[in-house]
Amino acid sequence: MTNRVFSGAQPSGNMHLGNYLGAFRNWVRLQDDYECLYCVVDLHAITVWQEPAGLTHQIREAAAAYMAAGVDPARSILFNQSQVPAHSELAWIFNCVARLGWLNRMTQFKDKAGKNREKASVGLYIYPNLMAADILLYKATHVPVGEDQKQHLELTRDIAQKFNHDFGADLFPEVEPIIQDEGARVMSLRDGSKKMSKSDPSDYSRINLNDDADTIAQKIRKARTDSELIPETPDGLTGRAEATNLIGIYAALADMERTAVCADFAGKDFASFKAALTDLAVAKLAPVTEEMTRLMNDPAEIDAVLRKGAERAQALAAPIMAEVRAAVGLLG
Repeated sequence: MTNRVFSGAQPSGNMHLGNYLGAFRNWVRLQDDYECLYCVVDLHAITVWQEPAGLTHQIREAAAAYMAAGVDPARSILFNQSQVPAHSELAWIFNCVARLGWLNRMTQFKDKAGKNREKASVGLYIYPNLMAADILLYKATHVPVGEDQKQHLELTRDIAQKFNHDFGADLFPEVEPIIQDEGARVMSLRDGSKKMSKSDPSDYSRINLNDDADTIAQKIRKARTDSELIPETPDGLTGRAEATNLIGIYAALADMERTAVCADFAGKDFASFKAALTDLAVAKLAPVTEEMTRLMNDPAEIDAVLRKGAERAQALAAPIMAEVRAAVGLLG
C-alpha cells in the first residue's frame, strides 16, 4: 500500500506563525517520504458563519501560504475541499456509520460551541465525520497531528473499523498518526497558556504570515514575558509559560534544541533576547511573506493550481468511492 499523507487547514482568518511551525514546515518535509495531499478545508470553515467574499479571499490566501511555505504543487496534490464533491458524499455515509455517543465525546465541539451549544450549527457538531471522510477518501495511511487532534484521528479509526465490519469490506486502512514535536506547539504571545490562534481577538497574540518586518518587531517587543533572566537550561523555565513560549519559537525557527538556545542566551534579559528573536523571525518569514504577496497579486495562478489539484484528487477518490458505493449497496 502507498504511504499517503493527508492534511489540511481551515481558511478562516490569517495564517500565522503557529500554522507555519506547527504544520506547513512539516508538510514540506513530508513531501520527501510520502505521497502527500494538502487541502484547504473550506467546508470545515463554514461550520461557523463566514462572510462569502472574505471566504473566497481566505481560501486563496491559505493556498498561497501553503505554497509560500514550500508545499510544491508538482510534488504534492494541493486543492480545496469543496472542489471535490466526494468529500461531502463520503461524509454523509460516515454520518450513517458513526454513533452519537462517539460525537458526544468530542471535546473540541464543546470548546468551540461554548455556552451557546444549542445555537451551534449541525455542521460544527458532525464535522469530525467530515474530517474522517477527508482522510479516508484517499485511503491515507498517515496524518500529521498535534495533541489537540488525536481524538479526531481516533474517531477516524473507529469509523474505518466500523465501516469495514458493517459492510464486510477490508476497504479502509487503520490510519497512523505522525506526532508533531512539542516545539511545534506555538502559544499566544499574550498568554502562554493558550495556543496561538486565528480566532484570538487580539492581533498582538500572533505573528501573521503576511505581517511585515516592522509589525513582527512590534509584536515580539510587546510579547508578554517576565522579569527573570534566561536560565542556563530549560529546567529553569518551569512555571514561566510566556518565557518558555518565546524560547520555543526561537528554537523552532532556528532548528535548535531549547537546551542550546538557553545555553546561548543564559543570563541575558528578555529585551536582548527579543531583539535576536525579531531578527531571526524576520529572516525566516520574510521570504514566505514575499511569496504570499506575489501569489495573492495573481489569483488566477492560485485558482489554476487549486483546480489542477482538485482534478488529481478527484482521480484518486473516484475508484475508492466506487468501492464504497458497491460495499454499501448504492448504484453506480
